[in-house]
Amino acid sequence: MILCCGEALIDMLPARTTAGADAFAPHCGGAVFNTSIALGRLEIETGLLTGLSQDFWGEMLRDALNQSNVDPEFSVVSNRPTTLAFVQLKDGQASYSFHDENSAGRGITPQELPDIPDRVQTLFFGGISLCNPPFCDSLVALAEREAGRRTIMVDPNIRPGFVSDAVAYRDRLTRLIAAADLIKVSDEDLAWLRPDLPDDLSRADALLQAGPALVLLTRGSAGATALRTGAEPVSAEARKVTVLDTVGAGDTFNAGFMAKAQELGLLTRQKLQTASKTDLLSCLSFAAQVAAVTVSRAGANPPWAKDLTN
Repeated sequence: MILCCGEALIDMLPARTTAGADAFAPHCGGAVFNTSIALGRLEIETGLLTGLSQDFWGEMLRDALNQSNVDPEFSVVSNRPTTLAFVQLKDGQASYSFHDENSAGRGITPQELPDIPDRVQTLFFGGISLCNPPFCDSLVALAEREAGRRTIMVDPNIRPGFVSDAVAYRDRLTRLIAAADLIKVSDEDLAWLRPDLPDDLSRADALLQAGPALVLLTRGSAGATALRTGAEPVSAEARKVTVLDTVGAGDTFNAGFMAKAQELGLLTRQKLQTASKTDLLSCLSFAAQVAAVTVSRAGANPPWAKDLTN
């Protein structure tokens, strides 16, 4: 099982009323939630460790998990409210306004974390759940505890406007990167993480030196590259599709890469370090394929396995 650890929230996406007035329509979302949904739809055994409210938004999220074959048993249920993220789209690019104070997800303490059974072989961390305490500190403690025992993937998916304490956040990400076997970053993430370095490749190399076996660098329509210490980079092109919006693109990419890597038996640190160029290219290409479906749809709506064609 792959256990995704992080936020589940409601994205309030731009819409129009029947009278033509501006409005917002609720959709289940959150980076880590999206990745879990995409994995479940790709027929990978998946769970989500998150905070779910007892409010009607929490029920909406729970129903969506069940419908996409994601096990909700690891969720911490409380009467705290669900996080809401109001989304604005400009030229297909999303910007966000979060309402997260005292939320069901953000409020999870280390004492509330569930036990992790042996069937969980991979832990995925990311998203805004890494920004603010106490949940962020609970997740870092979990990653450090499980490092070396299970495969750990991290996608920081940095949202600078959501970070309340940049110094603490950078320290938290440094600890997570050191614990991780696999990191996925966008070019924008790298620029925020290492503004002292001149280009993406030198920034990615700095991440490799900090601990992970493999760094995945995504550049939107320019494709994605897998980088390892002492090996040639492996790159795959992005699929050419008509982009409706980019909500959930990176989250679906994560799911696609993990799904194919698991199928090929690569989801261990040693296998990631020694994987052939052909196998890494297969993982990148499949990730690009599932992400392309998501960007061709409104909101974060990852494909089911049956939707995919070669």
